[in-house]
Amino acid sequence: MGYSDLGCYGGEIRTPVLDKLGRTGVRLSSFYNTARCSPSRASLLTGLHPHQTGIGILTKDDSPEGYLGSLNDKCVTIAEVLRSAGYRTGLVGKWHLCSDVSAPNDAWPTRRGFADFWGTLSGCGSYYQPQTLMRGEVDASQETEDPEFFYTEAITAEAERFIRGCSSSQDEPFFLFVSYTAPHWPLHARGSEIAEYDGTFDGGWDELREQRLTGLIREGILPERTELSERDRTQPNWEDEPYKKWQARRMQTYAAQVSLMDKGVGRIIQGLRQANRLDDTLFLFLSDNGASAEGLLEDVGGDEFLKRREIVSLTTRNGERVLVGNNPDVLPGPESTYASYGRPWANLSNTPFRLYKRWVHEGGIATPLIVHWPHGDLVAENVVHTPFQLVDIVPTIIEATGVKYPERYPGREVSPLEGVSMLATMRGEPATDIPLYWEHAGNAALRYGQWKIVREHPDEWELYDIDLDRTELRNVAAENPAIVSTLAGLWHDWAKRVGVIPWEDVQAMYQRNGSTGENPATG
Repeated sequence: MGYSDLGCYGGEIRTPVLDKLGRTGVRLSSFYNTARCSPSRASLLTGLHPHQTGIGILTKDDSPEGYLGSLNDKCVTIAEVLRSAGYRTGLVGKWHLCSDVSAPNDAWPTRRGFADFWGTLSGCGSYYQPQTLMRGEVDASQETEDPEFFYTEAITAEAERFIRGCSSSQDEPFFLFVSYTAPHWPLHARGSEIAEYDGTFDGGWDELREQRLTGLIREGILPERTELSERDRTQPNWEDEPYKKWQARRMQTYAAQVSLMDKGVGRIIQGLRQANRLDDTLFLFLSDNGASAEGLLEDVGGDEFLKRREIVSLTTRNGERVLVGNNPDVLPGPESTYASYGRPWANLSNTPFRLYKRWVHEGGIATPLIVHWPHGDLVAENVVHTPFQLVDIVPTIIEATGVKYPERYPGREVSPLEGVSMLATMRGEPATDIPLYWEHAGNAALRYGQWKIVREHPDEWELYDIDLDRTELRNVAAENPAIVSTLAGLWHDWAKRVGVIPWEDVQAMYQRNGSTGENPATG
């Protein structure tokens, strides 16, 4: 999901539940993920940089030369920490942190602190018939045979069930990770849900990008001086788009996916309210990467992608052929389709930024973060502009709960946390600048104070005054070589310390092994 998709972040998609939580709670304008699904989830759950956890790229096992592709034994999840402290722990939805989804192993959620698990082990798939669906460690694929089954709604129902199970004892604390797959492709939604957006996107991406920037400024997320990046140069202006009806349908379906997720969050919030637990619950909402510009099948490996049964089925539940790909003659939404919304709409989702999922420019890593905790002494109705990133989530939870983070966990040493708690800042205290780091598939960045260095592999470092130029439009590296050199030195020291494997070495390994690696689109 992109930076500006939510209503409270300037978007036109209808997300009233999250909007209310954001506007009455705290919204962060400069919170960052790691640009890709699995690394983000690893960092989110452990408070470490993804390379330290074994998830340097995605979930392909490239050991011993490359990354393990599974959570390793040098990290501990927040679920493990809280469960040891007496919390009931549950995960509902997507996991995608293990290389082996065929047999229970030490990287399955049931072995990493989650006493209650219902969801999928793989990275994506049909919403009507998701692959690798498990209840605990038992195959649950038969549950999708119900003709009314839809994964987003099922995730919500399981989250409600978990909360009901906790409500009998007000003294029993709980930790619940609700891991929706929406709005990851494929574009799946029911016709009635898609029809709710008839006409919304008929004006096209150019007009809507301008409207979203206006909304971001109105909401106080971005300053008035913020400039809109130009439309992706590879894409036509809306007036020259030959398939306007089909293009609008793609974005309608995507919007319907987001809205259904928002309705699910509403049901979860209602469950907490009915259990009289809402005011004491620390609630956080964010996205695991920037909007995805991936096309199907051209960007996901073509014929090789079609062989990956853990993420795509070629037939529906009643035996109808699934049409995989983006074809203007096929309207997305039904179970018999498997499509994505493409680069121009991803460009809209990431307004006002450029680039997408997998890059570490702002379009790849900037995410909404909504924090709601009525009894947490947060400054309500506030937008926090201090930059933070995923490694700061676990320290925040640790401080909020008062639970001690272990130096050792049974059977293994534990790496110390990399981030800092955000609570003081969200309670109105002044913040100190700290460096934030990224590396993914050779793309690299560091943000420190007003400055951000960033590069798209194998290019040179770019430098931006991020306070004045959040959209990264004016590269000032040539005018400030000393700043680039200093920040690049910090980045290289960090990369060595956390175990970043140089992308050239990863590519050489794949070449020696006759492999292209795990496709960049499946997370």
